[in-house]
Parts: sequence; structure tokens; C-alpha cells
Amino acid sequence: MAIIYDAVLNPSKQDLLKSWLPEQPWFQELGADAAELEHLGAFRFDDPSGEVGMETHLLSAGGQVLHVPLTYRGAPLPGAEEFLAGTMEHSVLGDRWIYDACADPVYATALATAMVQGGAGAEQFLDVDGKLEPLTGAIPVRGSGGTGGIVPEITTAVPATSGTVTTIDASPLTLTVHRIPDPSEQPGTALNLTCTLPGQPPLILASA
Repeated sequence: MAIIYDAVLNPSKQDLLKSWLPEQPWFQELGADAAELEHLGAFRFDDPSGEVGMETHLLSAGGQVLHVPLTYRGAPLPGAEEFLAGTMEHSVLGDRWIYDACADPVYATALATAMVQGGAGAEQFLDVDGKLEPLTGAIPVRGSGGTGGIVPEITTAVPATSGTVTTIDASPLTLTVHRIPDPSEQPGTALNLTCTLPGQPPLILASA
């Protein structure tokens, strides 16, 4: 379960993305203008400890879909300085540190769990004066695994990007995140996470 607060964010998520994305080599390959980014939607994973927010944004630029997972933390993630997307003032939660999720072991665990166990995005609720109201509209995602799949303990996430693909060394697993999903790619035998956008075939966002 992901709890969303009715809060003021400074900067906004969209402003943060527009300033951070142009610095990423996989975005630069598009040759797109960050000012023309269109936000298609998002989904979240749940941190069982309730400490780390995980939100994946899907955007459109240059006619292609961008897959941008971020994590939100209440304190800096040690050793992940180069993967810091920015900081944000949250009117309810205070200062937040936003990271490229591929460098965050909490995200690596959540992604692996979804793929191995056939999981979906977290249910989302809006906190209104302490009352939780269900939210709808999240982009639907689904892992290809099955209930009962065993997810190994993941304590590190070391990303390396080549072209538009980021590989996460999350020993003992290796996770592959497709920054610009290929709509012609079909699911193979590997574990994967797919999303469904209106009027489009399923997109493979990640595999293992």
C-alpha cells in the first residue's frame, strides 16, 4: 500500500524531471527537448518498512516512451551521490532526497519481487486529514513470475548504463531496466515486468 499526501512540493516532480533528465546519457540519445515532455502516468511499489517512496514515471518524448523510476528518501542514501536526481521540500514529510531508483537497493528488491512473484503496482491511497481515500489511475504493471517465487535478499544496487538500457548488479540477481522500452519487443522466457498504456501493446519495462 502506498500512501500519498495532499502536499505542496518544491520543486514539483515535473520540474525536477525536466532539469534532471537532460543530464542522463540515455535521454540525450533521443535528441528530444525536455521542455516538451508529456507525463503519461505513474505507478508505485510498496516498501514494507514504509521508509522509502518508490514511484515510476512514464513520459513521452520524441514520440517514444520513457521509463523513469525514482525513489524518495528522508535522508541521503550513502554511496549514491552520483545518482541523486535532486532534493525536494515536501510540506508534510519535510526534506526529501530523490534518486535514480536503479541505484537504490529497496527499489531493486521491489522490482525483483514483482518480476519473480508476478506482482503488480501498489494500491494507492490519499491521506486526507488522517483518512485514507483510494486513488485510481495508476499505470497497470505486472510481473511474469508466479506466487511463491523466492526472492533472494538484495542489499546493494550498482547500476551501469549502456545506450538506453541500465543493468543493475543486485547480487545475486542482475536486473535490466529498459529506459526507452521497445514496443516491438515480445516477452521471452526471462522474468519481466510489463506495463499497459491505453491503445498500445504491452511494454517490457524490465527483465531479469
